[in-house]
Amino acid sequence: MFALAAACALAACSTDPSPEEAAALALSANTKLAKLIDGETELVVAGESLDVGLLQRFYARHGFEPVWTNRQEQVKSLVEAVLQADDHGLDADLFYASLLRHRSRLPPIERDLVLSDAFLSYADALARGAVPVERRGENETLTPGPVDVPAVLDAALDSPDPGAEIEALAPTTPTYQVLRQALRRYRSGSLDAPSRLRTIEVNLERQRWLPRQLPPDRAWVNAADQSLVLYRGDQPAISMRVVIGQDVENNQTPEFRAMIETVVFNPPWRIPDDIAQREIMPILARDPNYLTRNDIVTLPGGGLEQRPGPDAGLGLLMFNMPNRFDVYLHDTPDKYLFNRENRRVSHGCIRVQHPRDLASLLMDEPMDAINQDIATGTTDQRDLPQQIPVFVVYQTAFVDTDGELQFRPDFYNRDPKIWRQLHRRRIHGFEANDRLTPPGAAVGAGEPNKTVGQAFVKSARLTRWA
Repeated sequence: MFALAAACALAACSTDPSPEEAAALALSANTKLAKLIDGETELVVAGESLDVGLLQRFYARHGFEPVWTNRQEQVKSLVEAVLQADDHGLDADLFYASLLRHRSRLPPIERDLVLSDAFLSYADALARGAVPVERRGENETLTPGPVDVPAVLDAALDSPDPGAEIEALAPTTPTYQVLRQALRRYRSGSLDAPSRLRTIEVNLERQRWLPRQLPPDRAWVNAADQSLVLYRGDQPAISMRVVIGQDVENNQTPEFRAMIETVVFNPPWRIPDDIAQREIMPILARDPNYLTRNDIVTLPGGGLEQRPGPDAGLGLLMFNMPNRFDVYLHDTPDKYLFNRENRRVSHGCIRVQHPRDLASLLMDEPMDAINQDIATGTTDQRDLPQQIPVFVVYQTAFVDTDGELQFRPDFYNRDPKIWRQLHRRRIHGFEANDRLTPPGAAVGAGEPNKTVGQAFVKSARLTRWA
């Protein structure tokens, strides 16, 4: 039987209703739909857990009355869009594909709820990713701007093709389009198709985590490619190799967005206590002159700091970009590392191959001026004339600056976790030949939905260093 039951907590991806939606909720508390979803934290229909938060906000716009009974053309357009979710590398079963195909056999109120939730969930997946930030790893924090999905679906009802309106929430970047073309090509039976398909699907998802309009001036660090590209007016101005975090999880370079605010000339390195205890103290026990030889001093509070200089850990330049991971771009005295294919040796920070060229472009100053500031030997922090956003991404399939599709190894092993969530098969309450509750039958209490492949959660605090 179909069942609706209350359980668990309000879905994390929902937002508070607007004042208008809250007013509609209060005025319509006596409708059948309102009684089902008002105050509940979860709805389960045929074993499928629906998003109560999104449903409440959507139905508040319609007086908590059924929406789809007299909108069959709109239903057809939207269902067709959902059932073609695999064109975006998404599993249509995430959006109740079986229920949608057999929707005529659902009792009316359950049918209305399933249709609404499927359309809302699909729109939400295209707008901000099927694996939103609250269900990702702690080091995967990229997210597009907020989208009011119930408002988008509501507005689509009056369009000639509401399915196309929902599809428009997906990225339109060249990379997204090339990846979709590659998805179709590899599905046609190209060599290495299974592994390539997984990689493409995962990276389509990563594209959905990005703003729909990227800033034309930006620094772009692809950790998977171990590279940095600085864009000016959406055109690459300079590209270079980078050194990134080690493969061990706590030292991996995270995915995030920040703003480069200042350039620090001749920066000292305040050595994090964790590194000092784990790496320096054992050496010091064997070699009492280690601190003096490496120009490291003990601070009044007991911490360690390496004085600025050409051999300091941060090199001669640091690009300050405040973020919760304490990750930044900086120079390094170990120039030989840029000749290696495997440049994953840092504690998470990003060492850049050509820091002086980067500083010259960011400061909008000639190289001579940058060199003169370094030559003073004095620590000096200078503001950029205009702060520039930096995106640190991890894209194992991407389009390079020549427009060519590239693949890179998943050395951080992040792809499988995302792919599993994109293909999490829900436990359906029926298959095509199962008996269904006849229309008009009473709705009874049922067991809460037991989902497969629960979100991977990390609790460890991440701190990043040079």
